[in-house]
Parts: sequence; C-alpha cells; structure tokens
Amino acid sequence: MDAISVIRTKRDSGELSDAQIDWVIDAYTRGEVADEQMSALAMAILLNGMKPHEISRWTDAMIRSGVRMDFSSLPLPTSDKHSTGGVGDKITLPLAPLVAACGAAVPQLSGRGLGHTGGTLDKLESIPGWRALLSNEEMLDVLRSTGAVICAAGDGLAPADKKLYALRDVTGTVEAIPLIASSIMSKKIAEGTGALVLDVKVGSGAFMKNLDNARELARTMVGLGTNAGVNTVALLTDMSTPLGLTAGNALEVRESIEVLAGGGPADVVELTLALAREMLAAAGVHGKDPADALRDGSAMDHWRRMIAAQGGDVDAPLPVAREQHVIPAPASGVLTGLDAYAVGVCAWRLGAGRARKEDPVQAGAGVEMHAKPGDTVVAGQPLLTLHTDTPERYDYAIEALTGGIEVSPAGTAFTPNPIVLDRIA
Repeated sequence: MDAISVIRTKRDSGELSDAQIDWVIDAYTRGEVADEQMSALAMAILLNGMKPHEISRWTDAMIRSGVRMDFSSLPLPTSDKHSTGGVGDKITLPLAPLVAACGAAVPQLSGRGLGHTGGTLDKLESIPGWRALLSNEEMLDVLRSTGAVICAAGDGLAPADKKLYALRDVTGTVEAIPLIASSIMSKKIAEGTGALVLDVKVGSGAFMKNLDNARELARTMVGLGTNAGVNTVALLTDMSTPLGLTAGNALEVRESIEVLAGGGPADVVELTLALAREMLAAAGVHGKDPADALRDGSAMDHWRRMIAAQGGDVDAPLPVAREQHVIPAPASGVLTGLDAYAVGVCAWRLGAGRARKEDPVQAGAGVEMHAKPGDTVVAGQPLLTLHTDTPERYDYAIEALTGGIEVSPAGTAFTPNPIVLDRIA
C-alpha cells in the first residue's frame, strides 16, 4: 500500500477500498503519509466525493486511531449536542446544565473558535479559573457530581482527526461534506455518548450556506451515528443572522447566564429548549420539561455546580473590554438585514476569534447588538456596540460590516426565518 495509489484512486473518481482507507488513516496518524500527500487526498475527496460506505469506513478508521470513552458506569443515560458552528452560538452553555437538570448526563466535548465562528471553550475560559483540560477521570467525576461537563477532547480521542482538521483548514478543504461528517462523528462516537443531537447551521454565518447542502451533511452524520449504535437526530437551524444579541466570549457567557436565570433573547431560549427536548427524547428521558427547569432555577443550580467543579469562580465578574465604540443606525425604518457572517468577522477582527489555532483571544472583545431584524430603528440610535482591548482594530472591524446592515422604510413587512428549519432522523 502506498499514498500515491490511494490519491490516484480518488483523483480518478474511484472508490477507496476498506484496506486503502484503514492504511492511509493509520499511516497518516503515524507520520508515514506526509501532509502534502494527505492534502492531495483531501482535495480529491472535496472534488469527487465519497460513497456512504467510504465515509463510514473513514470515520471508523479515525475512531480506531485512538481510544474510546466509556460512560456505562454512570447511573444516568448520556446525551450530547454538536453544532456545526455559527455566530453568537452560545447554546451549549445553557443547554448542558439544562438537560442535566432534567435527568440526563451531558458529556460535552467542545472546541475552540477558528475564523468567524466562536468556540465554546474560548467563551468559558473568560470565567476566572475555569479549566477546559480534564483527564478522563476528572471528566467522569464532574459528570457524576453535576450531571454535565464541558471540556476539551483529550489527545487520545480520534488523533487522526486532530491532524486532518488542522490540515483541512489550511488547504481549502474544510467544506468537503465527507470530511466534515467524519470529523464530527469520529469524535462524538469515540466520546461514547448514547444519544446525539446535531445542530446543523444554515445561512451566511454557517459553513453550509443552503438547505440542500445542510440536509446532505445532516443525513450523512445521522447515518454514521445510527450505524454506530448512537441514537442520532439532526435539526437544521437558521444562521442568516446572529443568535441572540452578543457575539464574543464573555459577552456570550453573560447572555447565557441571563437565559439560565429565566430571561435572555427569545431566539436563544427557543433553540435551547428545542435542542434540550430532542436530547432528552433521544436519551429516553421523559419527565421534567426543560422550560420548567429554566423557571424554577434548577438549570442555574446545575450551571453553578458544573462551572465550580472545573475551577471556575461563578461569582467573579466577567472580563470587560477596555474600549467600546458605537455603530449608529444608518437610517430610520425597519432593520431587515443583520448578516451573521459580517457580524462574525467583525467580532473576530475585534479580537474575539483567531486566525490560527495557537492565537490568543480577548475575553471581552466582540459585538453587542441593540436590535434584531424586524425591529424598528431610528437614525443615529445605537445599533451595535463594538468591544475590544485594542482600539486600533476598529477600522478593520467596521469594514467587515459593509453591506451587512440593511434598514428598509418604515412599514416594510418583515418575516424572520424560523429558528428550526428542518428535522432529520
């Protein structure tokens, strides 16, 4: 077996055999296959696709490159959620303690932001003292004591994916559906959860820009999970405009706490409840309604215990950026456009995100929105507040908003997209 023959097979639109897939994943993980060779293969996969059985075998080979976690010792069924990434997507933060408050254990392995999409770990690390890196034993201890844990995946979990993910990011192959699906599902299956709900984002601020591609990705991932014995369902959700009223690390933590306290923006609450109900149903847990857990404070109690168990000071003030700059509404009328991608890039340029995995992020940086599409605005009123520690970033950040804000004449009818666009099981 050699890398060139594997590359040629896929370059010429052939199907990779099980033996070829097993060999190339193992050899790449061990360093026998060079980055430039795997880059060529990834591009061939992007251009020519993979059959379902190829994607399944590819995913399984990545799982077998590392360890599999086992939560069978837990007294509760496990259920997890994965989002394909969006702007203002802080849903994991209120969702994990909410589902735990309703009777399921939530082992949430999360990632960091790259580009315009925010990372859950970056958001939580704005809480003083909070730790993302836990050993498997610590992760189990937090799950047993609090019912939910949000942490980084260990080095032993699908190491092939860790290498391949970094390579895809710098070779223009991130959008390949077989590689997106196998990347997500190899980690989630290896994680050992019994049930999984996928939040597949659709729109300008998502990797999937249209419903057809999003449905293809969702069906592929649901099939991979189901075939691996994980009860898997996907919701396709709107990402044409940011979720909630904030995009940025500490800003989104603050908004998540508002949701757990029984308030928060309506769209964040709606999606959090929809995903919570799916997670509980997939895990076979039927009892407490998640909306009640937000009202009675039990979700907040689980949040406080979960954060404290990972070293976080739940009562410490969250970081605040040193500088703020207000963007006024350009005209009076109805806000009919607030583009998710534009806001995401703006927050990224302010310091909330990173261009490379090793870059630091600013805890307080980001964008605060004072209106949502459909709201009436008056020329000159604050529309956005930009937060950063480095005001020299403002011009570059404001440039990202060009064309991303649309105000239509007063009386213009506006119907927002539904939050949940489709469900695939």
